[in-house]
Amino acid sequence: MSIATDTQILQGFLGGLLIGSAALLLLLGKGYIAGISGIVGRAVTSPRNGGWRWLFIAGLLCGSAIYFLINGSLNAQLPTLDVTLLLAAALVGVGTRLGSGCTSGHGVCGIGRRSPRSLIATAVFMVVAIITVAVVGR
Repeated sequence: MSIATDTQILQGFLGGLLIGSAALLLLLGKGYIAGISGIVGRAVTSPRNGGWRWLFIAGLLCGSAIYFLINGSLNAQLPTLDVTLLLAAALVGVGTRLGSGCTSGHGVCGIGRRSPRSLIATAVFMVVAIITVAVVGR
């Protein structure tokens, strides 16, 4: 177990502040919840009304690119592609549909709006994630 450095704490704080600000601006400006799965899904299925959604997705990608340019690394390690990873991705997709949203929609926006459904969904996400890590050990 490692201890976070001051820089990591500051990056986490600023990242959270930016995510919260973006979610608030989207809610106030467009009246939409910043749930990534919903934004991506509607961008693909509703091309006529998807303009702002594609810009939102581009902003996510550009943010990663800017971080990479500033720091020289994304500090991300991808495991080798195996059946477990594919199964996990499929289960996340199914869970997103069954839960009527993803962690960004429920965890960031729903909790901020004090939605009981989002509080329960986020609690379930967290419990399942903890159990999964304990069982799989990765």
